[in-house]
Amino acid sequence: MHIERIGLVKPLLAGATAVLFTVAAPGQMTPSTTALASTDTSIVPTLQVSALRMDPSPQGGGASGIASEPEPNKSRFITRMLKRGLQDQKGLYVAPFKPSNLKWDALVLAGTGALIATDRRIENQVPTSHFQAYQNTSNIVVGGLAASLAGVWIYGLKTDDPRAKEMGNLEIEALSNAFLVYAPMQFIAGRQRPGEGNGKGDFWRHHAMNTSFPAGHAMFTWTMATVVAHEYPKPWVKVLAYGAISAVSVSRMLARDHWASDMLVGSVLGFSIGRHIFYSRCDPELTEACQRHSRNRDQP
Repeated sequence: MHIERIGLVKPLLAGATAVLFTVAAPGQMTPSTTALASTDTSIVPTLQVSALRMDPSPQGGGASGIASEPEPNKSRFITRMLKRGLQDQKGLYVAPFKPSNLKWDALVLAGTGALIATDRRIENQVPTSHFQAYQNTSNIVVGGLAASLAGVWIYGLKTDDPRAKEMGNLEIEALSNAFLVYAPMQFIAGRQRPGEGNGKGDFWRHHAMNTSFPAGHAMFTWTMATVVAHEYPKPWVKVLAYGAISAVSVSRMLARDHWASDMLVGSVLGFSIGRHIFYSRCDPELTEACQRHSRNRDQP
């Protein structure tokens, strides 16, 4: 009955990831400019990284300046956050229709269609045992990756490392945007998992988020790994990040939690969202990849 456990495990994973990435959040709502980004949008708007430190109140006593922050400033912060979040979502939904992306759209659609047509044959080749072990593997890898990235972010906050802080902030907004894309797709697709219902992976059978399409573990792992691999483009970082993706993708397939087409769509979405958020928000002064992208974008 491995399918029955998924409804419990996935919310727990999502909650754990959110806790890990927001453990230092209480000191962040200080009005200022953003250190997240240079250009585009976000779920975490105009968040000044230097404001992540809890500076003493002008009146002394060691209290955080946040405690005495005027209400109008808090309102402006929330307004900016919502505005940037909406702009980010607009950018993500508009991106597939840009002329430069049409060829990639065609490849993804063709690949997805081919996999949907062959999903059952692929699934018949998957082993029929050790489901729980494979599920545990994927959950441990996702949790370990989230915990590691949260640790880097906390280190950045404690040491005032701008690159580590940027990475953590970009991870939060990328995951937030990924969830806002994932949730409606889950409700709309309503696909049955392998071994569920008639075993054919029918769409529009559920009206909930805990469905098969797209693959959530793959999507969120790709999102996290893509951001950190762009922020720290060292070979060993890429090996660890994309190795985590491979472990999650393979284990979710072996656990019969998803069809092959679910994995493809979840992976493409996770990579695309992570890349979009990184390049729209990164600081060109911190990473060479961001510098190159900024120069190319500014060229006529």
